[in-house]
Amino acid sequence: MTGLVLKLSPKERILINGAVIENGDRRSRLAIMTPDANILRLRDAIHPEDAKTPVRRVCYALQLVLSGDSEPDEVYLSLLRQIEELSQVFTDADSRAVLTEASTAIIATQHYRAMKALKSLFPREDRLLAVGSR
Repeated sequence: MTGLVLKLSPKERILINGAVIENGDRRSRLAIMTPDANILRLRDAIHPEDAKTPVRRVCYALQLVLSGDSEPDEVYLSLLRQIEELSQVFTDADSRAVLTEASTAIIATQHYRAMKALKSLFPREDRLLAVGSR
């Protein structure tokens, strides 16, 4: 089987090309065969009020692309610029690898992959902000 396979929990909601789809009462698997489909698990969605930190703002911008509320071509340079700015703060090798993965994914128009990579920086960002607020 090729394509993206989504394993959904009961009643889990996903957004596919702007349409919210809710799973039934049982676990299920969906095979997404269209390679350019925009897909977002709603449990992964960031609420606009929660996009208060630099990493979360980039993830939110990626989420808007996935939901169809932003055009990838219009935010392409902005996303790469924001990731470049993050690289000025996240200087350790692990974080740099994550930022490189996110940039590569954006260049390849794999926005969900970029968002997933950047979300792994949330704990580090939270620690940095906690230290900075003391």
